[in-house]
Amino acid sequence: MTAPVVTRFAPSPTGFLHIGGARTALFNWLFARGRGGRFLLRIEDTDRARSTPEATAAILQGLAWLGLDHDGEAVSQAARAPRHAEVAHQLLALGKAYKCFSTPEEIEAQKEALAQDGQSRLFRSPWRDVPESEHPEGRPHVIRLKAPRDGHTVVRDVVRGDVSTRNSVLDDMVLLRSDGSPVYMLAVVVDDHDMGVTHVIRGDDHLTNAARQQMVYDAMGWPVPVWAHIPLIHGPDGKKLSKRHGALGAQEYQAMGYPAAGMRNYLARLGWSHGDDEFFDDAQAAAWFGLDGIGKSPARFDLKKLENLSGQHIACAEDAALRREIQAYLAAAGQPALTDSQANGLETAMYCLKERARTFPELLEKAEFVLASRPIHPDGKALRHLDAVSRGILNELTPQLRDASWNREELELRLNAFAEAQGTKFGKLAGPLRAALAGRAVTPSVYDMMLVLGREETLARLTDAAQ
Repeated sequence: MTAPVVTRFAPSPTGFLHIGGARTALFNWLFARGRGGRFLLRIEDTDRARSTPEATAAILQGLAWLGLDHDGEAVSQAARAPRHAEVAHQLLALGKAYKCFSTPEEIEAQKEALAQDGQSRLFRSPWRDVPESEHPEGRPHVIRLKAPRDGHTVVRDVVRGDVSTRNSVLDDMVLLRSDGSPVYMLAVVVDDHDMGVTHVIRGDDHLTNAARQQMVYDAMGWPVPVWAHIPLIHGPDGKKLSKRHGALGAQEYQAMGYPAAGMRNYLARLGWSHGDDEFFDDAQAAAWFGLDGIGKSPARFDLKKLENLSGQHIACAEDAALRREIQAYLAAAGQPALTDSQANGLETAMYCLKERARTFPELLEKAEFVLASRPIHPDGKALRHLDAVSRGILNELTPQLRDASWNREELELRLNAFAEAQGTKFGKLAGPLRAALAGRAVTPSVYDMMLVLGREETLARLTDAAQ
């Protein structure tokens, strides 16, 4: 029977959830969820100087916004330091590690001497094969892994293929520092083993670590997980994604008004493909996602594609779900929440707002007619449609709508008949009507606004504008 899939996301809490980290989390989440497996979260907070509770909170909030739920409690790597040290001492007892008493000055002197002879600066500890009986008492020491000196270590990576490293170019990695604290490279392996991680899916900036980490697995006799190192994300110019390309944090995109479903869809397509499919939902992504679909070249972040996918997800989302997510967007953007009355109106109008909106700010701009309250204050563009002639026309139109049946067919008949009587076409009436009802020149259709606002509010706004 095949062991259940277990993946993990292991961010360092030294800042926000980077967009590259968000994609790594998504790939791990999709791979586990699509196979009935488990997706775990580990906070790699061993760098006590740079790790902060605020950064941890920001990472958790970013994952929550993206909807990437993890199984069980988040694991703190720092809290597991005793377990990491225990494994180092196990390796020592097995003869797979040794105590090294070389001082930093001695190590540097050896490296300098090697460099002067034109050799590699790789440190070779003189304590590797010294028996315990000859160890100096009470002197500070580190514990080093007794790495193989001959042959190759081959990392079998499902994305990059087999990556072979000559053991002669790898040093005896420190496992425990002289103060007894474990190093990151040991902690990662112990945590992944103890958490039952079967697949390590991470950025290919970690690929150089894999050979040394695999040596720890081998020394302990533990099964090596499936390695999958995914290419990094680059900006549109082909260079590593950085602040000059725009927002880097996942939550910045929430505050910019992108829907989480659109962001998940877009991030999934960054470096992974399923045929020609561009737009898909979570269920499809989880069913389709596989490591064989990950490309070997860096993906390029394209804001236009993100906007396009986001618009498609807004258009097909349920109205009540959009209402909730827009309230969350406003909070993330530091804007006032909608009142219950505004939110109810927004949900009612959603059918005529969401079709062409690519972001929530665009949707809310179109929704101004239902969010605003009388008196409506037209902006500059709308005001140009409310000259004396237009106000006179609105003044004549208003009484003719009072007894109209309030449905689209009736309203279209009334307005077209009125336009014909004025010797014009309805298109000429649209500008003044938009200005009167919304105070904007770009709005949903006049008929949709009238239907959403209702008879009394529509007539009141037309009367206000005519005066």
